[in-house]
Amino acid sequence: MAIFKFSNYQIFKLIDMKLSDVIIKPILSEKINKQTEKANRYGFVVDRKANKLEIKKAVEQFYGVQVKDVNTLVMPGKAKSRYTKSGFLNGRKPAKKKAYVTVADGEQIDLYSTI
Repeated sequence: MAIFKFSNYQIFKLIDMKLSDVIIKPILSEKINKQTEKANRYGFVVDRKANKLEIKKAVEQFYGVQVKDVNTLVMPGKAKSRYTKSGFLNGRKPAKKKAYVTVADGEQIDLYSTI
């Protein structure tokens, strides 16, 4: 863990994550399948603390491909409620981070081989 002091009030900690903890699961949907065919782009649900460099390293190490670009977005948690016999149950779904990874031309990731 490295600590950097930028001013008297701000201290930032950079946490080195294990690459096995970065990628949680691939996203398998029709939208991602279309992007895979057209733009060679794959989607993953990743750890919320992971940055683009860690995501790039993890994908290159696990799938053995050359990564050109990584785009990330954070999906906020949603409020959910449902009606049951005992009344309404209210809760929240957790927030998650998605990463769209563009792979170099001529390379592919076979996500369906492990299913």
